[in-house]
Amino acid sequence: MKRLSLVAGVLVAVGIIAALASVAAGVLAQGGDGDSDDEGGDVTYTWAGDVNAPDFPGGLDWINVSEPLTLDALRGKIVMLDFWTYGCINCIHIIPDLKRLEAEYPNELVVVGVHSAKFDNEGETENIRRIVRRYEIEHPVLNDSDFVMWQEYGVRAWPTVMVIDPFGKIVGSLSGEPLYERVAPIIQTMVEEYGAAGVLDLSPLPNWQPEMASTDDTLLRFPGKVLADPDGNRLFISDSNHNRIVIAALDTYEVLDVIGTGEIGLADGDYATAQFFRPQGLALVENTLYVADTENHAIRAVDLDARTVETVAGTGEQGFNRDQSGPGPQMELNSPWDLVAHDGVLYIAMAGPHQLWAYDLASGEIGPYAGSGREALVDSKLREAGMNQPSGIDTDGSVLYFADPEASAIRTADLDPDGEVKTIVGTGLFDFGDQDGVGDEVLLQHPLGITLADDGFLYVADTYNNKIKRINPETRESVTYLGTGEEGFADGDKPLFYEPGGLDFAAGKLYVADTNNHAIRVVDMAAKTVSTVEFPNPERLGEIPSEGEAAESDLSDALSASGLVGENVVSLPPQTVGAGEGTIQINITMPEGYKLNDQAPFTAIWPEDAIAQVPDDSRDIRIVLPDLPLDVPVTFAEGQTDLSVDLTIYWCEAVNETLCFVERVQLVTPLTVTADGSEHVVALEHALVPPNLDDNTFQ
Repeated sequence: MKRLSLVAGVLVAVGIIAALASVAAGVLAQGGDGDSDDEGGDVTYTWAGDVNAPDFPGGLDWINVSEPLTLDALRGKIVMLDFWTYGCINCIHIIPDLKRLEAEYPNELVVVGVHSAKFDNEGETENIRRIVRRYEIEHPVLNDSDFVMWQEYGVRAWPTVMVIDPFGKIVGSLSGEPLYERVAPIIQTMVEEYGAAGVLDLSPLPNWQPEMASTDDTLLRFPGKVLADPDGNRLFISDSNHNRIVIAALDTYEVLDVIGTGEIGLADGDYATAQFFRPQGLALVENTLYVADTENHAIRAVDLDARTVETVAGTGEQGFNRDQSGPGPQMELNSPWDLVAHDGVLYIAMAGPHQLWAYDLASGEIGPYAGSGREALVDSKLREAGMNQPSGIDTDGSVLYFADPEASAIRTADLDPDGEVKTIVGTGLFDFGDQDGVGDEVLLQHPLGITLADDGFLYVADTYNNKIKRINPETRESVTYLGTGEEGFADGDKPLFYEPGGLDFAAGKLYVADTNNHAIRVVDMAAKTVSTVEFPNPERLGEIPSEGEAAESDLSDALSASGLVGENVVSLPPQTVGAGEGTIQINITMPEGYKLNDQAPFTAIWPEDAIAQVPDDSRDIRIVLPDLPLDVPVTFAEGQTDLSVDLTIYWCEAVNETLCFVERVQLVTPLTVTADGSEHVVALEHALVPPNLDDNTFQ
């Protein structure tokens, strides 16, 4: 869960929270009036709201409905808003809880996902659509990339659910996980009481139109990780959304075996009867394949000789232990995402508790190895360090290298138990982008995969940048190795990827789990060209897609992904300057008693402009607590243009920091550049105004 001090794009509406009674780890209102003449007569409800819920904003993109919803159309339903962002492991964890509630109350409850993106890539509607398909979400989802709903509802953390009663009033909110056991009794009581009063509308949800999972007929479906075994001439693939492991020949890609029925479940047995739930990481020890069975919260061992599957750690239940070790079958795990084995120990990137765990192959004991469980980018001794959803792991025999995606970081943990956790690249939870360079100047965006090649470099699946990066662990230099940054599907020397999630090096090649392309890509490192695995016997994987329905054609419409919506454009007075070197001065003012947020970066992004040419290294500025006014170098050429800059500003009430805001604004000024002008400074001024917390919305 991203807490207040870490959240970008936060409006903490103190009034609404103060009006609600606290329960468990969240906030829900008990015993609201619920008894006005037009809302249930003289009935008093245990769980009722007093504050009118703000309606869904217009002009935003929706998924799973044929047209936008309104709260007025949902009157008579119990409504649960789920504020989430798809790279957040805690948000993923509560999806099964939401599905369970929807199944138990199909006519009484409507869940609406409000996707307020943390990362730029997560704000694109087509990418959200892919995640909706991947996690088989059938309820309506709204793309709230500009945090409009987030601000109106005073949300403070991912995930947060907001409950609205059948009269359209806010009952309250719960943040974090677990969700079901905290909210289910409340929903049950509401169903009983509002149902008895005859105010529930049990008709089907209007305009409900779940996404058709058009990727169902692809040979692979959202493969998460891949493992090459050159000695055994085998390629192991986590076919994650087919809930199975595929084994292919490394030289011909002939399908040799399929492990698992494809049905979601936790069942041991032979290849034909075993079941998995979105498996991810793989590790091979002699002829035993270990599988991070992520959504079963388990480690599975596949005996490749006996052709059997056994659960060696995890109970199938999600656990929240961050300190204790114990026998594998008795320990509850929390989203194991990737694996690497070394010297009799299986090291686990345990995404859920923000830790690395270790499983002793001889004793069967499992427990935390590194990380305190605190979500933070903190280097320290192994068990004192802070991590951020580790999801990829490899080793050189002296240190563990791991991808720490929520901090967009690549880090190390010593194999010496007295060692430390250190950071190679990455600077914080909200420092992300696509910037090559050295050390702290490097920006990645939610990397999920990592492998060490025999050239000594780390190769990283820079997932949200749709790239493969190459990082020197000694010099901390990071460069783009392959990919343009655009999502897509193309082989050759100018390849395109789409959110690659895993990769492995073997014998001069990189094998890439190109997750959203439903494909395994192969990089010939000598030629630096990319090809795609094609199975010569695809019938072993089930039905073959009909012509024109293969994964590649399915990807073509991904290129139509939309960007941010609802841009706030502020027009400034025209200005005139002289040609030559100059300065653009950005000055942001705010009322007395407010300050910039010291936990999130002030961002200024400049488009291409032939008249006002901002240097490449100043085109994407991200600075926590910049000195204002901010001077940006520029070269002016004769002519006219509409000079513009996109700003993201995080700011807070200065004394108690009880209110924090985000403002995304585009400043535009008509600019004339003359040959003999004497002025060489363009001033871009913007005054921040706190949102008006209307009493009808917040009390």
